[in-house]
Amino acid sequence: MAGKPTKSIYEPDQEGLYFPRMPKFESIAEERLHRKQRLAAACRVFARYGYEYGFAGHITVRDPEHPDLYWTNPFAMDFGRVKVSDLLLVDHDGKVLEGSWAVNRAGFVLHAAIHEANPHVLASCHAHTTYGMSWAALGRPLDPISQTSAGFFEDQALITDEAGAVVVERSAGGNVASAFGDAKIAIHQNHGLFSVGRESVDEAAWWFIAAEKACEIQIKAESTGHPLKVIPPKAAIHSRDHLATPYMAWMHFQPIYDAVCRSDADLFQ
Repeated sequence: MAGKPTKSIYEPDQEGLYFPRMPKFESIAEERLHRKQRLAAACRVFARYGYEYGFAGHITVRDPEHPDLYWTNPFAMDFGRVKVSDLLLVDHDGKVLEGSWAVNRAGFVLHAAIHEANPHVLASCHAHTTYGMSWAALGRPLDPISQTSAGFFEDQALITDEAGAVVVERSAGGNVASAFGDAKIAIHQNHGLFSVGRESVDEAAWWFIAAEKACEIQIKAESTGHPLKVIPPKAAIHSRDHLATPYMAWMHFQPIYDAVCRSDADLFQ
């Protein structure tokens, strides 16, 4: 979007202070390993946040060398035990090219379609979360009632196609994916939340976490019975463009990543 800041408003003017920077890579192999580590870590984080629901839920990221292929978590493996070595390399037809576990058929149909229809999407997340599913059942976009939800102002897709159905056919997956457009998140009616990242797995994971929190905030605010005080469009856009950029999403995920690395060192195996 035009007019977005080129750096974080939190970046210090004082020299000599550590400030998080997105990594740069010297080889494709290094970048691939980094993406896989962040994907495995995001799985651990989703487990820690209670986003698991049986075998539902999947996170994907494009391979840096072969962008028509993507890495994803194994079908029916506990998010809380996913390691880098467990990840699957899958093509758009759902064929597992690396790895020994099956892939979630509904997961690959939707995620492959999202990646195929939206070349700007690097990573994507989906899980059957309590507040995300609850809000999706209402068939409404999130209102800008907090800085969190303002981050999705005019940057969220409401998808009613295939609402409530288990999507296992590629044609249906394409319909859902094309409706996603350039949005950060999609609210799929009677299903739940999807998020995407343009620049990193970290970004996609944070948008999902923030969207789930925004759903929780709005459901709880509306449960009071009082009218909602909505942030005016100009202010919502300002918050979105300064506090909800890909870089800011990446930064939000860094302390979460640091915590899971300290507690779950085995995820790097």
